[in-house]
Amino acid sequence: MSGHSKWANIKRHKGKMDAIRGKITTKISREITVAVKTGGPDPTGNMRLKLALQNAKENNIPKENIQRAIQKGQGALEGGNFEEMLYEGYGPGGVAVLLEIMTDNKNRTAADIRHLFSKYGGNLGESGCVAWMFDKKGLFLVNKETGVNEEDLMLLALEAGAEDFKNDDNQYEITTTPDDWEKVREILEQNKIQLETAQVTMVPQTTVDLVGDDAVKMLKLFDALEEHDDVQEVYANFDIPEDDPSLQ
Repeated sequence: MSGHSKWANIKRHKGKMDAIRGKITTKISREITVAVKTGGPDPTGNMRLKLALQNAKENNIPKENIQRAIQKGQGALEGGNFEEMLYEGYGPGGVAVLLEIMTDNKNRTAADIRHLFSKYGGNLGESGCVAWMFDKKGLFLVNKETGVNEEDLMLLALEAGAEDFKNDDNQYEITTTPDDWEKVREILEQNKIQLETAQVTMVPQTTVDLVGDDAVKMLKLFDALEEHDDVQEVYANFDIPEDDPSLQ
């Protein structure tokens, strides 16, 4: 994972999630429920719900699951009492790890997450210990294999309101403020730009280089956290060289 491996990490692990469809459905359904509960059932005025519904569409979540999640958020069905939290900690080599949690049993979740950190050479930290190392950003990745012209893409993105544009190895990286993400996405799609990634995410300000045993443990920790039912998102600031044997 060279260059901006934080994005390579996202791609690698999102691809891996295809093997556990049930967990994806659970996580997205919970996000829809909480989005409706906090902002109402109309996606026009509820950006969080709009993003959740788009994510559901991209992951082929059945319509009946989406409708049940919306009803739970409205209180029409039981099972919508989820509490949102941020968990923070450190992985092997001092990697900063930030977790978005959604749970109906805080004690169970805390015990589970603490165990996973300990099992793979990390530790769960206090509130605020690593969150300051991440910035919330809109992110778009465009694979160079699509053949899009770099200068044309850069001008289009910046004129649409993008915050930054980078030429990074085999892809172009476009970042925005969270508020401008939707506007930039619409303009890119109107111009038929094929997007490899389009999401609002937490971007680390700096990265920690990992190799060997620390790299292996960190990847196992990342996977284990991502697979936990109560973990909605995992963010970490590790960077692993693409030729490191731990990736093989």
